[in-house]
Formats: sequence, C-alpha cells, structure tokens
Amino acid sequence: MAPNLPDSVLSVAVDGPFSRNSISHQSKQGARKNEDAEDDYSEELPQLGELFKFRNGCCSTKLIKKRLPILTWLPNYNRQYLVEDIVAGLTVGLTVIPQGIAYAVVAGLEPQYGLYSAFMGCFVYFVFGSCKDITIGPTAIMSLMVQIHVANLGPPFAMLSAFLAGCIILILGLLNLGFLVQFISMPVTAGFTSAAAITIASGQVKSLLGLPGKSNEFLDSWENVIHNIQQTKLWDSLLGIGTIVVLLLMMQLKNLDGSWKTFGKYISLSRNAIVVIGGTVLAYCLSTDGVAPFQLTGNVTSGLPPVQLPPFSAVVHNQTYSFTDMVSELGTSVIALPLIAILESIAIAKAFSKGKSIDATQEMIALGLCNIVGSFFSSMPVTGSFTRSAVNNSSGVRTPAGGITTGIIVLLALGLLAGTFFYIPKTVLAAVIIAAMFFMVEFHAAAEIWRTKKIDIIPFFVTLITCLLLGLEYGMVIGIGVNMCFVLYQTSRPTIRHYIERVGNVDMLVVVPDQSLVYSSAEYLKARVVKLSQQNPVELVVIDGYAVNYIDSTVAKILAGIIEDLKIQERPVLFWNWQRAVQHTAFRLDAELFVPRFKSGSSLDEIAKCWSLDNRIEA
Repeated sequence: MAPNLPDSVLSVAVDGPFSRNSISHQSKQGARKNEDAEDDYSEELPQLGELFKFRNGCCSTKLIKKRLPILTWLPNYNRQYLVEDIVAGLTVGLTVIPQGIAYAVVAGLEPQYGLYSAFMGCFVYFVFGSCKDITIGPTAIMSLMVQIHVANLGPPFAMLSAFLAGCIILILGLLNLGFLVQFISMPVTAGFTSAAAITIASGQVKSLLGLPGKSNEFLDSWENVIHNIQQTKLWDSLLGIGTIVVLLLMMQLKNLDGSWKTFGKYISLSRNAIVVIGGTVLAYCLSTDGVAPFQLTGNVTSGLPPVQLPPFSAVVHNQTYSFTDMVSELGTSVIALPLIAILESIAIAKAFSKGKSIDATQEMIALGLCNIVGSFFSSMPVTGSFTRSAVNNSSGVRTPAGGITTGIIVLLALGLLAGTFFYIPKTVLAAVIIAAMFFMVEFHAAAEIWRTKKIDIIPFFVTLITCLLLGLEYGMVIGIGVNMCFVLYQTSRPTIRHYIERVGNVDMLVVVPDQSLVYSSAEYLKARVVKLSQQNPVELVVIDGYAVNYIDSTVAKILAGIIEDLKIQERPVLFWNWQRAVQHTAFRLDAELFVPRFKSGSSLDEIAKCWSLDNRIEA
C-alpha cells in the first residue's frame, strides 16, 4: 500500500477550503516537496517474476502431502473400505471397456486404443488425484476433438496430442493458471457440450443403421445418412434401436424400491457391459462360417501396448512428418484439448465435492501427468469422465484406490478377452454412444439460462450452432468471443446514477458510477458527466467514487479532461469518497490538478461549507 499523504496535502485535500489561496499555498508546498510527493504516489513495478519463483518451504512435508494426496489418505486407509473400493472399481471397469472401444471408434482409431487409454490414468490418478470419485480415461468429447485431426493421420498423432495436452495442463497447473477456464461461461459450456453430444450421436447413426461411409461431422454425417439411406441393414437397425430401448429401460431400474433396490442399482450401473456382452453372444451364436448378420467390430489387437516414447515424427501414406509438421497438423487442438480437459475434470470434481474445497491446481497436475504417462502407453488424450465418475460414486467408492481395480480389469480385458471383441456388433457400440448422448444435450441448462438471464441464451445458441456448422474448436472460440463482447460492453457502460442536492446555499450535481473504471468506460463516463452538467445548471459537480476500486491511466487522463471540459461551463468538479489507491493513480498523472479536488471521508455538508461562491477552483 502506498504511504500516507503528507500533512501539507491532507490539510488541503481533506480539511482546507477550496480557494485560490489554498490552491496557491498547496502548489508552493508541492513545488518545494516535489521529490517527497513523487515518493508518496509512486507505484512499484508488478512483480511478475514471483509467478516463477518457488516459495519458501517448497519441500515441506505439508506441500509434499498436498502434491501427493496418497500420502494423506493411504496411512488412514480402513480395511473395511477395501470391498467397497473393489466393487466400485469393478463396476467402473465393466463400464469403461465398452465405452473405451466405442470412443476409439469415435476418434477414428482402432478399438484397442480406447482400452490403451483407459488404464494408465487410473494408476496415475491413484497417486496424484485428490477426488475419490473421478475416473480418468477416454471421453466422448475428447475423442471427437481428436478425431477431427487424427482420423486420417493415424495413432501417432493421437499419442502426441495426449503428450502435448498433458504438458500444457501440467504447466498451467504449476503456474496456477487454471483461472483461464473461468473465461468459458456456463452458457458457452452448455452450448459446446450439447453440440458435441449432437455431433457424436449424428456420427453414430450410420453404424446404428449399418450404412457405409465414414463421417463424424454433423452436416457430413447426415448427408451420408441421407445419401445411403436405401442401403439400411434391417438386422443392424433392429439390434441397434432395440439396444437403445433396453439401455433406457435399464436406467430406470435404479429407481426400484424394496428388496430389488440393490439388484436394480447394479444392473443399471452395468447396463453398458450387459448389452455389449448380450450383443456379442448374439452375434457369435448367429454367425455362420464367421459371417454374422451384423457388421462386427473385427480384429482387436490383443496384449498390452508397447512402452515407448510418444512419437515425435511419423510416416503416414509414405509421407514423413517431423515434430513441427505434426504440431502444425494438430493445429488449434493443441490449445483447445487441454482447456476442454481441464474444464471437464474440474467440473466433475466440483460436482462430487459435496461441499469440500477443491484443489484445482492439484487436479490439473494429476490430469497433466495422466496424459503424459499415458502417451508412453499409446493413449489418446484423456480427462475425467462424468458418466464413469457418477458410476463410481453410486457404487460407493471410498478412496482413489478404486481406480486400481478398474485399471486391472482393463488390462485383463486386453490380455484375455481381445479375441471376443471381434464379435461386438458395431450397431451395439453405436447404441451405447447414442444412449449416453441423450443425457449430454443440456436442454435443462437452456431452460435455466432463459429463466435466469435471457440475454445469456445468445452465447448458448451461438456456441451450439457454430459448433455444429463449423466444428467444436471454432464454435468454442466464437462462443467465448461473443460472451466476452457482452462482458466488455457491460464494462464499457457502467451504470451512472445522479441526483441534485442542495446543501446550504450550494446546488450540487452528484454523479455516482457503480463499478471500477477502465479505459473502455472512460469516454462514456466523460460524456455522461458533461451531458448531465449541461442539463442541470448547478454550481458544483461532485463525482462520488465509493464503488470505484480501480482506475487505469486512460481513466485518469479522462478525469483530467472532465475537469477541463466543465471549466468551460464554469462548473468546478470535486471527487468524493474515492479510495486512496485510486487517488494515487490520478495524483501520479497530475498532483497539482487532482490533489485539491479529492475529498475523502467527508459529508456533502462539509463540502458545501468549504465551498464559497466567491472562491471557486481554478484548474
């Protein structure tokens, strides 16, 4: 905080009369003590370097436990938690296997890559994660965003994308820059999520109906469906639509009462695994000489993924891509993927926090490490999954140890069950994805937004429509841009109240801005004050700054301009109730002009007493 004003200044700015003699006396003192005044109003340079410095005690036990949450909960682990964690981990494992395969298909990768992405995050989050409910792995939105860039370029680009996303998330976490996601508002997030769900579901309609073609964009998907609708396969369509109906019915089993409640709960939680197993058995039984009545997933590479460095170069279609070429091909997803991953994961942590505070920095560090380590095991980008986290929570998980069971289940599936994945009907996987997307389209959020603040429906629909028509990344940027325009407009148009007050023999125009003032609002403030002064013939204009916590150099310059403009109207200006830090900003611009015009901690009565019609302020 800046030091106190010198007594000579206080005697004028607070107690002294605003007369020519007073100003002259103050000016002489200011001239004699110019150096002291500079010290009084000087501003220290911003300490940006502090962002990159380690604080004292960076290796303290407290910080180590904070950055390795396992050291906090594992010593207090109760053996009674073991069964609950194993049951929850098993349930999540049965959910993630069909989802992982399905999301790999969405990403344009071979099915095994979905499983490669589903286990390492569980192990890393076990050590670094701070929320017991979160499960890290492939998600629908991340898969779709990967698909845009890697569908025609192959797995190396997905692995590099995971590595780069992990590095960026980790760096943002270490630098406490997670606040960046706060620029993505709820209407934009809801529009983005809804558009992603609609796009993903649209891309699966072809597999649901057994149609040929390969497209995952919204418009392309429906163009492909319309163009090939005559090739619809009856058995694929019946199985797919039937699977969706069964999934929706099984969801309702969780609402059973009485002795069937527990049974219905676990059947509902395991519904994805049940329909995939049922579809696989049906396809196997109906196969004749290896030919089934449905389109099948086909060969899935068995065994564990190779442990290797993420690819920093790749050869695709006889063309060699260097690291810079690969990053160029990934384009804006290098930035978009980390932000979306952080947004999803932090939102899930908050949803399941149950009133507890969330360490966003630790969650970002954990998520970044999950992606970095996963990229060494052929993983595509991963983040927290809301569906599986909800399953984890509903299954009664007690600690992050539940993720160990989930990871082991996925590894066992890769090692022992890969051969059976051959018979999974594509239409069943499409049905699993479409059924999940029904609940990602946020109709309720749109209704909430409309009910709460109708203007916010604009960024919602702008984001939704542009994401569908132009792609998720561009839609997100446009949505944020539109939302920021609203914020900037509000910043540039502060509410300015005014009233006329007659105190003693002095008629005053009191102008009251309701927020801090920045460069975008400066000209608006000036125009309003000058116009109000013209409309109200008063002897004194008082600008009440009780709500102003900050001004910048542009505003300080404009305040000086207001004084000059009102001088032409022969109306003096006083600044009343402005905070000391704000005053100092103006003083640094022109102390001689501003010091005698600031009044702090006084009433309008006192200002009126100080004011005399025969002794007005001169600039």
